[in-house]
Formats: sequence, structure tokens, C-alpha cells
Amino acid sequence: MTQTSPTKLQPRSAAQALAAALAQLRERQHPAGWWKGELATNVTMDAEDLLLREFLGIRGAGQTEEAARWIRSQQRDDGSWANYHGGPGDLSTTVEAWVALRLAGEAPDAPHMVMAAQFVRARGGLERSRVFTRIWLALFGLWSWDELPNLPPELIFLPSWFPLNVYDWACWARQTIVPLTIVCTLRPVRPVPFGVDELRSGVPPRPPQPLLSWAGFFQRTDRVLHAYARRPLRLLRQAAMRRATEWILARQEADGCWGGIQPPWVYSLLALHLLGYSLDHPSMRAGIAGLEGFTIRERTPDGWVRWLEACQSPIWDTGLALNALLDAGVPADDPALARAADWLLGKEIRVSGDWAIRRPALAPGGWAFEFHNERYPDTDDTAEVVLALRRLPLADRSALDRAVAWLIGMQSRDGGWGAFDVDNTRTLCTKLPFCDFGAVIDPPTADVTAHIVEALATEGLTAHPACRRGVHWLLAAQETDGSWFGRWGANYVYGTGAAVPALIAAGVSAESRCVRRALRWLIDHQNDDGGWGEDLRSYVDSSWAGRGESTASQTAWALLALLAAGERGERSEAGERSQAVERGVRWLCERQRDDGSWDEPQFTGTGFPRDFYINYHLYRLVFPITALGRYRRAAPSAGPEQSLRVEP
Repeated sequence: MTQTSPTKLQPRSAAQALAAALAQLRERQHPAGWWKGELATNVTMDAEDLLLREFLGIRGAGQTEEAARWIRSQQRDDGSWANYHGGPGDLSTTVEAWVALRLAGEAPDAPHMVMAAQFVRARGGLERSRVFTRIWLALFGLWSWDELPNLPPELIFLPSWFPLNVYDWACWARQTIVPLTIVCTLRPVRPVPFGVDELRSGVPPRPPQPLLSWAGFFQRTDRVLHAYARRPLRLLRQAAMRRATEWILARQEADGCWGGIQPPWVYSLLALHLLGYSLDHPSMRAGIAGLEGFTIRERTPDGWVRWLEACQSPIWDTGLALNALLDAGVPADDPALARAADWLLGKEIRVSGDWAIRRPALAPGGWAFEFHNERYPDTDDTAEVVLALRRLPLADRSALDRAVAWLIGMQSRDGGWGAFDVDNTRTLCTKLPFCDFGAVIDPPTADVTAHIVEALATEGLTAHPACRRGVHWLLAAQETDGSWFGRWGANYVYGTGAAVPALIAAGVSAESRCVRRALRWLIDHQNDDGGWGEDLRSYVDSSWAGRGESTASQTAWALLALLAAGERGERSEAGERSQAVERGVRWLCERQRDDGSWDEPQFTGTGFPRDFYINYHLYRLVFPITALGRYRRAAPSAGPEQSLRVEP
């Protein structure tokens, strides 16, 4: 994930910039047809990988050295580790990095370790770290299990209509919580030869929440659960452990992963190991081996480094790449597009998953995010693939028909769409003491709803009730300043860049008040250099909405909204829109690297707002191509179509 300094030629024209970017995108296609950019997150992935391997007894010296070198390279000047490029130091991330480096043999009195410990203590110490961090510490005797919240495995028996059943959690959370109920029930301790006193601040526990609040109620209920854990109903507890184990095993994917993401993967391995599954058991062996497919090794001036992707995004990236190529004028019968389409059609999901708990009569269809994740297709990826494949000469459209029917069936009661589940909106589980990190429910969001509305509209379904309800949901979700919140991308620029094209595609006039307010917000937040950017702190502090250093992907998102609205309207307003577009395009052309890509160290993807962020390395290429392609197509002075073609 290392990035070189920009190497740029003289600024190119939009056509030249587009041609160079297309050539770069073509080079990145895998022979099988797919695209996959690196997906960078933060060093908790690498720290927890070392801790997992230590617990399982499989940590190798070479792995440790390379991971430790990577973790050290990401430390900030104040001794901390951040959750995203340029972000503030994070307490829990710094704790996990420090512990991993101690595991790797780093001395606690080394200057960088001292600085890290000072940062941790200044932020409240271990005592203020998140629950998941303290679970990792408890595994090695560095924290007491008695001081952690209790989640009993008996949760697995709660019916889907009952509050706090596992299907009330978002798919990523339920896959994490179920194995954690086993881990936290068995409460293992495998001591390491060091302590963590350097990270303790001595601050007293926070006072309990008011009794009449849900948070206060669950804090006190946790005491009861701890008492029950000491004397459980033996047969019930055994049955719950068996059911939870079966649930976990049933959700392991073909490549050994769980859900294609790191948290349920590592906790499922821990749970199975604690239940007596040997390292040679097929599930354990596949799970451990699968982690190597998520590992990236790079040679740096200081030696080899090793880091893990929290997830992989080939279907998402391939859908985005297809749409970018098509928007840039690449012919629909191009062989590269045909290979991508064939690969995507082969990844269609034809089996039911957890989403069917609330939609048992709905036939399966659609696509997931990862290479392997059959139980959890998502509506966002499915919409992106539909938008791409509908523009290609497919001999059989049945996969698209199934996907569209599945999307319509996944609409929530309020008219919006969540990413993985229907009506996953019960907030009660967010009040549990366990839930102090990340989003744990999957309610409808503007960006996902917008992508699905756009897909339905381009399928000719603007008059369909599902599409109309989606439009009304978007109109109701618009912020008072004219923007839309971005759940899966940073942030209001992403949400607005998705909502405006969707509304226009669905028949909303470019001169409607909602669209004009959105365009005004974008123009008002254009940077002086002509680009757009939004710092991830906007998820915490609304004053950062639409503010931040310009990036290629965020500039492209803003351009997509402005271009979708066209240049219609009053002369002065249309001229202002046009000027904003020209300045944005100029920013892209002036900052393009000579290899056709753009530098973008900033994280513009979102995993969990406020807590977990992503740098999708392909975003810096596919979104500018889409924006430049649509700009060229809309510009009266655009040259002939063949000028946009780039031979493979």
C-alpha cells in the first residue's frame, strides 16, 4: 500500500487524461476478468493477526518481524496509531499496536514504545479502551474477564421476532457476536511473558448510566449475566454452545473465511479452537490458510513488511470498473468487458442466506462484495452490477431479472434500503455494554438507497412502487443544508454524489428544489484548488461536512452530481455550475500521475462511521474515469467517439 510521490507530466486535456486513465485501468484487470484494488484499513488487523497466531501457537518469526516492521512504520509522530491517513491517534488502536510490538520482542523502554504508552495513558489508559481490545488482552491474562461484559451463548435460541436475537444485529456484527459468546463463556487465559502496566492510567471506572435508561438497565443486567455464567443451567448452556457451533460452521465460506471480513473470521477460529477443534481440522485448516490470501507483502527500504486486508472487494471493484469503462466510451462488445461480465455472472448468488430470515419467500439473486460470501449478498453491490451488466450485450438476462426482483424484495418498510438485511433497525442491541465500537445495525441509508433507485430507474422501472418509494425516502433523508449523509463513503460528498444522479435518473427535475439545494451545497464546498474533499472527522463533527483536502475520488463524486443535473436553469446558476465542473475537471487533469492514476493516501471509504475507515485503492482511478467520461460525453466540443478508445 505504499505510495510514491506524484510523477506528473504537463497537464493533459480531459481527453488525454481519460485515455491515460483507461490504459491504466485496463492494465489492472486480472486475466480471469475481475479487478481488485488493495483495501487498506489500520494496524489493528495486523496486531490482531499476531495475537491470533500467538494464541493458536502458529506465530512464525518471519511473519512477526515483517508485521512488526509494518506496524512501526505506521506510527505517528506523537507515538500513536490512527485509524486513517491524517487522522487523530486512536486509543484502542494504539493499545493493540503496542501489545503486538511487545509480542514481537520490542522493549518497553524503546523511545517509540515509551511515546505510545504516554499517549495511551494521556487518553485514559487501558481502562478507557474499547471492549474488543480488552477481550484480546484478557485472552493473554492482561485483563480480567470479570471486568468485561457478558454475552451468553443462549442468545442463539432467541426467535427472530424477539428483541436482541442474533438477527437484530447487522450481518457483520452477528457473525462476530455468535463466536464471541463462546469465547467469553470459556474465558481462556494463555499468559505472555510481559505485562501492560505501562498502559494503565489508574482512572476509576465510569459511573453507571441512569437506571431508567436502556444503557443503565443493561449495565445492571450484565451483573446478573455474570452471576448466571458462574452457575448456568448446564443442559441449556451445553445446548446453546452446540447450536452456536453449528451456526458458525454453517457460515464458513469456500475459501475458509467467514463473511469475507476479518472480525468474524478471527473470532470464529478462536471459538472453534477453544471448543477442541484441532489445527488440522478442515474448518480450522481452511480458515488459517485463507488468511494468507488476504496478506500483502511489500519490499520497503527498511525490509519486507506484511499487512492484512480487512476485506477484499473484487465484485464491487469490477462493477465500478465496468461502469467506468462504459462511461468512458469503451464499446460494449470490448473483450475486456466481456471477460468481466462472464466473471460476474459466474459469481451470482443463487442460494438463500441470513437475509431470508425476514424475507423467507423471496427468491435469491444478486451479488456479494467479496470473492466468497454466499450467505451475505448485498444490495449495494447488486445495484452496481446491474447498472453495469444491463449496458452489455448479454445472451441471457435472467441473472439481471433475478437481481432486480431480489432488490425490490429487500426494500425496508420505510422505503429505503439497507446493505444486507431488511428492516435491520432495532436499536436496542446498540445499548448493550458490548457495543462500544462500530455500527452494529444495518438501517436504510441514502447512498445505498440511491444506487438501487438508479439501478431500478435504468431498468425502466421509474413508475414501479418500489422505485417511487425509494425516491420519497431520499427526499425525506436530505439534510437541511441540501446534502445527503454517506454511510459507506466519506461522507456527505459521497452521499450527495450518489443521490443526485439517482433522483435525476428516476425522473426528478434538475430544476427541482431538492436538486438545486444539493448542487448549491456542492458548489459552496468546492475547494479553492477546484477539487472536493471531506475529512473523515465529519462523522464526528458536522462542521467538517464537505471540508477536507481535495482527493480524486471525492472530486469525481461531486462532478457526477453536477454532470447529472446538466447545465439547465437560470443563466447565472447554469454558468456557476459549468464553472464548478470545469474547475473540477481541471483539478483532475492537473494532478494526474504520468501512469494515468492519481495519488490518494486519504481514506474515502467507510466501514463503520466514527470507528473504521477504508482506503479503496481503485477508487482513485475508477471514479475519475467515470466523471471524465461523462464530462466528455456531455461536452458539446467532445471529439468523435473513437478518440475515447484505448486499445488493450
